[in-house]
Amino acid sequence: MDHRWLQIIITFILSTTLKVNAQSPYFPPVTGNNWEITDPASLGWCTDQIPNLYNYLETSNSKGFLVLKDGKIVLEQYFGTFTQDSSWYWASAGKSLTSFLIGQAQQQGLLNIEDRASKYLGEGWTSMTSVQEEKILIRHMLTMTSGIDDNVPDQFCDEPQCLKYKTEPGTRWAYHTAVYGLLIDIIEAVTGKNVNQFLNQYTANPIGMKGLWTSSGYGELYFTNVRSMARYGHLILNEGIWDGNDLLQDPNYFSAMVNTSQQLNKSYGYLWWLNGKSSFKVPGPQIDFPGPLIPNAPEDMIMALGKNGQMICVIPSQKLVMIRMGLPPDGSGELVTPAYLRDIWTELNKVICNTSSIRHTSNELKIDLYPNPVVDILNINLNENIISNLANFEITDISGNKIITGEKGEITTQINVSSLLPGNYLIRFIDHKGKILAVKNFVKI
Repeated sequence: MDHRWLQIIITFILSTTLKVNAQSPYFPPVTGNNWEITDPASLGWCTDQIPNLYNYLETSNSKGFLVLKDGKIVLEQYFGTFTQDSSWYWASAGKSLTSFLIGQAQQQGLLNIEDRASKYLGEGWTSMTSVQEEKILIRHMLTMTSGIDDNVPDQFCDEPQCLKYKTEPGTRWAYHTAVYGLLIDIIEAVTGKNVNQFLNQYTANPIGMKGLWTSSGYGELYFTNVRSMARYGHLILNEGIWDGNDLLQDPNYFSAMVNTSQQLNKSYGYLWWLNGKSSFKVPGPQIDFPGPLIPNAPEDMIMALGKNGQMICVIPSQKLVMIRMGLPPDGSGELVTPAYLRDIWTELNKVICNTSSIRHTSNELKIDLYPNPVVDILNINLNENIISNLANFEITDISGNKIITGEKGEITTQINVSSLLPGNYLIRFIDHKGKILAVKNFVKI
């Protein structure tokens, strides 16, 4: 071979290798507590807005908050007596971890998500007929489409008497924690290990995550500190690969996990919430809400969300991971609605001031409700685009039952909600063709 061509080839290989290495993501060491930090000012972020963000998080009962950019810590703050080493529960954000473990179990040939659940849980794990029960696949449990009735007194009861037939699997989306919890039983059945052993061996230890899964009256709860939660978010950002160690080697499963898994709720994957879709459902009501779940956040954001505001937000396009741990923002003890995450992004967007690909909320459909929580009179500010298209409105409870309805003329500035019982409510604004223009949440106290 000509010497000059050999030199060109060697130069190309070396330059390509250097380029790949330069683009390799950062991973913190799996042992110790060292973690590289990036100054937000070096990213062009508006650092003068950070105190406002932290103040909002503190006043809304947050315990810990962390943002990674390219794997490095950009923002990290703890509130009250909570510290970097304090442990807290993930609540339903742990569902995302279960989904990852199911993928690993399938990768090892221990199960297939198209298998019948009764293959591993045994016959009679529900109170259905055997014909009805055998139609439920692991995939249905991952996608919240099991067809099991979620309108039961105890959402956490996974005993057969609590698991009743509602409809055919795959025909109805309903958020049901008890059904999800049985996936952990399946993991333990196929691996011959308890879930902590399997998790630690194949996920937690390889990424340096320290935590513990425990059983309680509120289902299975996973506890870690904020940084461990961030490690898992960074693993998901890198599609299951940690510093060259591919922990979930099935790209098809991973893709299905973080994309629309069925058409009944386009904003739900395999136990992960998805942003940027044309509509979404929330736990409880069988209502399709128009637009993305978090309209002022990046469209490609995927989310692990748990009771009282436990959050893992992963944004591949921005190489960001955002973590929030804490108590419910209003102190009510109610399930946290997407409205709180939208409010966090309102403040976070002010900090990430130069990131043009962050999608900001459009002012075209701006609606303000106050006070929220409300006692008697709910004040409403609508901009002209809403007012010009509005025909009527309706207020529903979280299950979708209509409580108050009215015409456009009855909603100019305020609504009397004194007759409502304390709880979470939704107000929907509807045009002359019956199309929902917007949906807002409020709390009655």
